[in-house]
Amino acid sequence: MANQQSLLSFDNLKSFLDERVSKYDSLSFIENDPISIPHRFSKKQDIEISGFWIAMLSWGLRKTIINKGNELMKLMDNAPYDFIINHEEKDRKAFLHFKHRTFNDIDTLYFLEFLQVHFKNNESLEDAFLIEHKPFDAKSALTHFHEYFFSLESAPKRTRKHVASPAKKSTAKRLNMFLRWMVRNNSTGVDFGIWKNIPSSELMVPLDVHVDKVARHLGLLKRKQTDWQSVEELTHRLKEFDPNDPVKYDFALFGIGILEKDELTKKKK
Repeated sequence: MANQQSLLSFDNLKSFLDERVSKYDSLSFIENDPISIPHRFSKKQDIEISGFWIAMLSWGLRKTIINKGNELMKLMDNAPYDFIINHEEKDRKAFLHFKHRTFNDIDTLYFLEFLQVHFKNNESLEDAFLIEHKPFDAKSALTHFHEYFFSLESAPKRTRKHVASPAKKSTAKRLNMFLRWMVRNNSTGVDFGIWKNIPSSELMVPLDVHVDKVARHLGLLKRKQTDWQSVEELTHRLKEFDPNDPVKYDFALFGIGILEKDELTKKKK
């Protein structure tokens, strides 16, 4: 696609993106998106556990991810927090056949162990993303979380690929998406807004192939590689439109990339 930067002024581009945010940051978005899994719950910890796990499994077709999410919640008796806190090692046998793409039984068992250890010592998963006496910084927080997540002696080396880290130049798309779910204000009913110690202004855009493609087409992203620096570049550009809530434009870019594949071509005419 041809770059559209020269064809859309700042005001027109902001108006175009804001319109798409209004369209997709709405209750109708939930049903066909993986975020529908944590929306089944009202308890904070249930939302956190189901949301984190589903976010980490979010690659591939959305329908498949949702089906896997339903399967996983059923294995936890549709009460993830109660299961995580109270299950015994023998209860993990039921998860040995749970797989999603390259996420297998070894990864599943470690996720169960980590979540049990964490929630037996902490009230919220938000604590895992906070660094004591330091203001929230996404790169530092996600790097810290990766190190913390794999701090147990039993941590399998292979599972590390499923929890990204900016320290390895990853876009950390799934973790950034999870943070968006937990942190952003829930006034529209899509994101939850249950974490209060992380400002929305410091969130980073979840950069997947669809968002990347649309962002480049609109002239919002110029870096050739798709890595953490690209995430920073795009988020910085989106802050020009809304410095307090830049990742709301994830709805616009993702919605156009997935649900309106012909929209940008139409904008050229």
